[in-house]
Parts: sequence; structure tokens; C-alpha cells
Amino acid sequence: MDSTNQDTFASTFEFKTEWKTCFEEEDFIKVFSSDILENYIINKRWYGGKASTLKYIDVVDYFKMTSKKNTYYGVLLEVNFKEAFYQHYFMPLAFMSKEELDTSTIIAPVKMGNQEGFLVDALHQEDFRKMLFDNIIKSKETKGNKLIFHKGSTIENQEYESSRFMGLEQSNTSIIYNDTYVLKIFRRIYVSTNPDYEISRFLTERMHFPNSPAYTGSINLALSEGNITLGLMQELVPNQGDAWKFMLEQTDGVFDNLKRKKIKIDKLPDIVMFKRLKINEIPPEIIDWVGLGLFLRIQTLALRTAEMHIALGSDIHETAFTPTTYNGDYTVWLKNRMLYQFQNRLNIIENSLHKLDGLALELAHQFMENKKIVRKHFVDFDWTKMKSERIRIHGDYHLGQVLVNGDDFYILDFEGEPESTIRDRKVKQPPLKDVAGMFRSFHYAIYATIFNNKEKYPFEQEELFKAGEILYKYFVGVFLETYIEKAQSGNLNIGYNHEIDFLLKYCLLEKAVYELGYELNSRPRWAVIPLRGIQSIMNY
Repeated sequence: MDSTNQDTFASTFEFKTEWKTCFEEEDFIKVFSSDILENYIINKRWYGGKASTLKYIDVVDYFKMTSKKNTYYGVLLEVNFKEAFYQHYFMPLAFMSKEELDTSTIIAPVKMGNQEGFLVDALHQEDFRKMLFDNIIKSKETKGNKLIFHKGSTIENQEYESSRFMGLEQSNTSIIYNDTYVLKIFRRIYVSTNPDYEISRFLTERMHFPNSPAYTGSINLALSEGNITLGLMQELVPNQGDAWKFMLEQTDGVFDNLKRKKIKIDKLPDIVMFKRLKINEIPPEIIDWVGLGLFLRIQTLALRTAEMHIALGSDIHETAFTPTTYNGDYTVWLKNRMLYQFQNRLNIIENSLHKLDGLALELAHQFMENKKIVRKHFVDFDWTKMKSERIRIHGDYHLGQVLVNGDDFYILDFEGEPESTIRDRKVKQPPLKDVAGMFRSFHYAIYATIFNNKEKYPFEQEELFKAGEILYKYFVGVFLETYIEKAQSGNLNIGYNHEIDFLLKYCLLEKAVYELGYELNSRPRWAVIPLRGIQSIMNY
């Protein structure tokens, strides 16, 4: 999981207090939150403050958990930054003697009272992982408990057999139990139920939606100021990897075909953006180039996306999920958000021009010249013309959030956009925003394929980009045809053609501008992708 942390501290931290009472002692909390934690936390994958300067860490709350063998603490941390904001994190804590130590991931060597040992992230202790699983499986509604374990309605009683970590630690830590369930422990926490927990439970228990991992349990903390979601347990879906990996393999094959089938890029029939296409309307030259199989898979993905939205937008009882119309408040929220983000991206571009060259630089200059047109597009949102409805959406929908299982797809990770506040993630939005997210992901897969295999295809990059843009429009056309037909037959109100086109364009532009900041900060060469996206959306 992590490299060892033992070399960080030359000496052992000594405390008078015993482990069982340590969080009642001011001295322990003071040393733990400053000298010990500050060193430890900044190197963690799940720590989200890497771009900011840490000022100090506060222990804002804690609770005890006991297994037959050990006492553990759940610790809530407030990390304060010099840039005048803070983030909250959850850290389960264990104390292990030298004899018991069975992990290289330690937080610090300590002496508690007379006992020497180590502070350890409790998730690295099998006894702790077993305790969490047992508590979920055997959970009962108990009034007054701060820590609430919940067992989903779809899961049978069963014994703990095994647990292991799933892949690399990302922003959360996932544990696989009995090779059947995944418990995601949220590291960064919010005083509000996590959208991933809320939506997963709703889709499974109220809507019986089959194409996302079934909700099987959760861990929440009930505080006077609100609920905090600490963990979400779901079924482990058998899969062959995510749809991003699948799409890269597929598009590589498509670009390979250009040479193999001696296809003339100039002769490929082009179409207008957002033209909806049934499979039998795709020109034979395109089928010959791309293959029928990939278009059929895109249809399935479109179908599952529409079914997800129908499920998220068809409840009339639970207000968090009732569809709603557009209004002035939403428009003010949207425009403020868009203009703030847009200004932020303009600042980043101005500061990044020196990092760009070639096509990226040319497109960046074009974007700067046309910034007024782009800005006007964001301001021109007129809610009074909107006839469609807003619903709870996925919010961060792209190929990486979809698992491939045989010929089918499973949708996961409903936590929402990482840059957004928890409140913003719960705002009802046009379902077409998710569709736009997926389209941007298609665009990325096509360009990533070109960038990553430059030497492989015997064509000029400009020619490959031209073929890529044509391919993209066919992907979009086939997806839209299936999505719109399914959504409308499921009584999801997404508006009529003119409104659909307007919302798609608006949301695509929002996504591409959002991506621009990310690319300029982390890999400027790839700024071509969102800049090309913005150019083709705006036709400037």
C-alpha cells in the first residue's frame, strides 16, 4: 500500500497517558495533531491539500470503537491552510505493540504509559477491518448512538472471511471483503451525507437500478450539526476494467484501420455536431473504418446512461430526488459558478502561455481572442425558455466511472465533481450535463490515442485530428439517438431538440473550460484537447 514511514522519526514519542484514555489528555492531542500528524498526512494519496500550505491540524472530534481484542479511535481532523480555508478528514487510529505490528505503514513510534509500540492507521489492522464488517452485517437500529452502522436490504447475514485493499489508495480507501463486497472509507469528509452514499442507496433500495454496484451497507456519524458519511459498502461487480481503458483499446484499433484498410481521410463522410444517428443511418464507409461492434457498445452505454437518469428522476416521494423546473435562483447559482470558473481559467491561461507551443499556443491565442463570445454564452442562459426538468445527476460522469462487464456497463462513484462543494454537488441539474461529461470523455479518448501512439500511425498529426473529429461526431450521434429515445420513452423531460442542443452545448463548454485548468496545471501539452473542444463547440 504505502512505503514505510518508520524512518521519518528518529525518536519515540513518549506520553504519560495510557492508550485507552489518550484523547482525554490535552498533551497527547497537541503532540499528535502537530508533531506527528503534520509529518504523516502530507504524503498520503488521499490528502487533498497538496497545492496549499498547511497551517495547523485540529482534532475536532473523536469516538471509541472496541473489538474483542482492541480499542480503536475514529478521529475527525480539521486541516487549516494559510490560504484561509480548511478541510475535514477522517482517520481511524490503532495502537500496536512491537510484537503485534503486522504492517509497514506506521504513523509514528510511541510509548503510551509503560507500553512501547506504534500508532497505526487502523485500516491496516485486520482486526479493525473485521470489526467494521461485523458491525455492518449485524447492525441494529440503536437510538442515541453517535456511530450508525447500516445493513442494506439486499445483503444476507454472513461471516467475515477475508479483507484486502483494492488497488492504489485514491482520494478514499477501498477494502474488499470476502471477495464479494467493497467498503469505501471516505477520507475527506463533510458535515452532510455523502452523495455517493445517498445516490447508491436510493438507486438500489428505492429504484432497484441493476447497473450500478448494489448498496449493501454504510457507516455514518450522527452529530448535532448534521450527518457525516464515513463508509459505503457495495457489491463487488466482476469486470474487465473501466470503460476508459476499453475505449483507448478500441480507438487504437480504429486508427490502425486507417492504414490497414488504406482509408483516405479526406474522403470520409462528415456530419454536423449533434446529428442523431440510428445504426442503419451510419454511412458504410464509416462502418467499414470503425466496425459495427464499437457503435453497438456506445448504444448500450447510452441506454444505461438514460436508465440511470430515469431512475434518478422518477421519484415523486423523496424530495432530494424529485425532478424540478428551472428558476431564477438556479440561474444565479449557475452563472456565478460559471463566471468564477471562467475567470479563473483565463488567469491560468495568461500565466501559462509561456509553457505552450505549436497548436496548443495557437488555440490558446484563439481562445483569448474569443473570450467575450465564450463568456457571453455562459451569461445567456435564459431559464424562462427552458421547458425541461432538472434532476439529481451523477455529476462527474466519464469513461473512468464506468466498469465494463462482458457486453454491459456498470456505473459507479456518485460522489460528484471534486472541485465542487458538497452543497453544489446536490443541486439538481440538467441530466444532459452527464451526457456532456461522457462526450468530453469520448473526445479525450480519441486525442489521447493520437498523442500516445504518434509513431504508430503513418499520418500527419493534423490528419489524425481531422479523422478524430469525424469519429467523435459519429460517437456523439449514435449515443444521442439511443439516449434521447430511451429518456423520452421513460418520461424523463429533457426538452425538445432546440433545447437539447442548447443544453448540450452549454454543458460541453462548461466541462471543456473546467478541463482547461486541469491540463494547463498538470500537462500543458494536452491543453490542445479542451481547447480543440471549445473551438469545435463554439465554431469560432
